[in-house]
Formats: sequence, structure tokens, C-alpha cells
Amino acid sequence: MAAKLKKGDTVVVLAGKDKGKKGEITQVMPKDNKAVVEGVNVAIRHTKQSAASQGGRLAKAMPIDLSNLALMDKDGKATRVGFRMEGDKKVRFAKTTGEVL
Repeated sequence: MAAKLKKGDTVVVLAGKDKGKKGEITQVMPKDNKAVVEGVNVAIRHTKQSAASQGGRLAKAMPIDLSNLALMDKDGKATRVGFRMEGDKKVRFAKTTGEVL
């Protein structure tokens, strides 16, 4: 099945502690049904100092469930994603505007 959300898409969070935040998808994990979004679901990781790294408290974006994300259309609003055939190519489009993504 084709992916509705892909790496590089701008999304808005629909549920959870970061509801309403916007960000870009940096990684998608289809098997886990999760994605990592820049600046969303950030956890503080305490790391020990080593020869290579400084150590301390590092912010890390954790995976968020795909069901809690919605694609943003050109107007900046959340939209659902549909698929249609254009010629011999299958393309994604925004349900709100009908615009090809």
C-alpha cells in the first residue's frame, strides 16, 4: 500500500501533548506505524561525556504515531490524503484543495 505520509512532508499534530505543533517528517517507520517529526515529541536524554561528545542533556525527537499526524495543505490547514491516477502515474492529493502533493 502506498504511504500517505512521507519523509519531507510538513505535518500538524492532531493529538497528544504537542497538539497543534507543526514540523517536517525526518524519518518514517512503516512497520511500527510511527514517524519522527522535527521539534515534536521531544525528550531529554542525559548522556555521559566521552572523548567524542560533550555529554549533558540532549534533546531528541522521539517517534510519534502516524494516526496523530495530518498533512498540511498550502493554506496551512490539516488535510487528509487521497490517491488518484493521473495518466499512468498514481499521485497523492490533498482532500481539502484537490491539489497534487
